[in-house]
Amino acid sequence: MSVAGFLSPLVVYAIVTALHVLLPAWKVDGYVTDLKTGQPLRYRLNGLLVYAFTVGLWAAVCSAGWLPWDFLWTTRWEGLAGACVLGLLFTAAVVLPAPPTGKPLLADLFLGRLENPQLEIRPWLGGRVDAKMWLYLVGATQLGLNLYSFAMHHRLLYPDAPSFGVTLYVTLFSFFLCEYLFFERVHLYTYDFVAERVGFKLGWGCLLFYPYFYGVGLWSVAELPSPERSTLWHVAAAVVFFAGWSLARGANMQKFTFKRFPTTRFLGWIDPEVVTDGQRQLLVSGFWRVSRHVNYLGEILMATGLTLALGHPEVWTTWLYPAYYVALLFPRERDDDRRCAAKYGPLWKTYCERVPYRIIPGIY
Repeated sequence: MSVAGFLSPLVVYAIVTALHVLLPAWKVDGYVTDLKTGQPLRYRLNGLLVYAFTVGLWAAVCSAGWLPWDFLWTTRWEGLAGACVLGLLFTAAVVLPAPPTGKPLLADLFLGRLENPQLEIRPWLGGRVDAKMWLYLVGATQLGLNLYSFAMHHRLLYPDAPSFGVTLYVTLFSFFLCEYLFFERVHLYTYDFVAERVGFKLGWGCLLFYPYFYGVGLWSVAELPSPERSTLWHVAAAVVFFAGWSLARGANMQKFTFKRFPTTRFLGWIDPEVVTDGQRQLLVSGFWRVSRHVNYLGEILMATGLTLALGHPEVWTTWLYPAYYVALLFPRERDDDRRCAAKYGPLWKTYCERVPYRIIPGIY
């Protein structure tokens, strides 16, 4: 077993943490409030800058010959094991010292006890690290490095005939990661930050599952030769991906705009039409008229486009990523429906009458 490979996630996460603290950051208020003060939680946002610095550092180290380009591929199982240990240690560290929720210990460990823990890191630098923001940042960065190293392994195996599908897959996934980090502030208004607590599901999920499972498609085909798919095939894969991105990003941006500027037209032409009980209001126009969670449909389409881009639909493991989104988001929609019904009462029933479809318009 490669000790270096086992420790590689720890090294990456430590570098990302240091860069997150030391690099300039945009300081903003989030949507969630601090239960102690009643004020919005403050966040330091510099994810895209941290990502770029980390990838650049990795490329420099590999270019200098200090690390093989495909090191993260050749030690992928050791890296996965190391990330698993880190995920378990993080779960214990963040859950066990916190006050119990009244649920069984296993439920607390899995779902978490604290909703939005934030930690002081080197307070003399004025830095704060939010646990959720940090988890998504280290997970996204490790995922990106895995993708680039896996793709380089493929190119080293097939220097004369590398698969265009692998290149397209990595390009689309890089776009996905970079635009997510670019729109960090928007995600402060999403379900993860508003409703989820920090435990095994989120901690282990971001430290292991996110960086090592999301790229399962490339993991499955990196050593296969090019399938020689047509240009039309790859164009169709990209169209599916960007159709999904348009739905997911459009819906999240419209909600973000509405939360901050309730009377502003989204994109300059979509009026913020709402249903209201006189005190609260719910958006029922634009993307949020199509279905109650059209953003979930977008996430599934993006994952499908990525799978198609590889050009190996016959390899069943490449479909695990979109299948995961179906398994995750359909139950999450049901949970969110119950939460909103309890929160909004009759207003939620009115909203559901106006927007009858849960995720897929015309079908579900």
